[in-house]
Amino acid sequence: MIEKFYGYYRSVIGLIEIICTENEVISVIFVDSPNYETKENKIVKEVINQLDEYFNGKRKIFNLPLKVDGTKFQNETWYELLKIPYGTTITYKDMAIALGNPKASRAVGNANGKNKIWIIIPCHRVIGAKGKLTGYAGGIERKKWLIEHEIKNK
Repeated sequence: MIEKFYGYYRSVIGLIEIICTENEVISVIFVDSPNYETKENKIVKEVINQLDEYFNGKRKIFNLPLKVDGTKFQNETWYELLKIPYGTTITYKDMAIALGNPKASRAVGNANGKNKIWIIIPCHRVIGAKGKLTGYAGGIERKKWLIEHEIKNK
């Protein structure tokens, strides 16, 4: 069994739970309260450091080893999310086109919803048609804040 390490980062928009293995990030999500006792390692500490830089407007690109665990399509979608520049948004349709399947907007939305490495894999940068903010597991208000934060610090 793979040993897991846990940490928390208190951001201006809520508590973020970080779960890592010895060498990789496996989850970064907003939570209402801690689910685990803190047990940090070097990767958890680096995630906390980089999140702090991000929330302070100093970091635009994360440099962390990620462990994604999804279907082939989900993994492709998450990899494509990493290509969206800081402070930029695209639509679900744009993502589907970038993935080579213009009719896969809903599938892109579903894959984004299964992303467990929020902010770092920036699913918040994908918006609905005509600029509508839709579908963020962390809540639309957080999605709005993240997009505005990035635009302001671009």
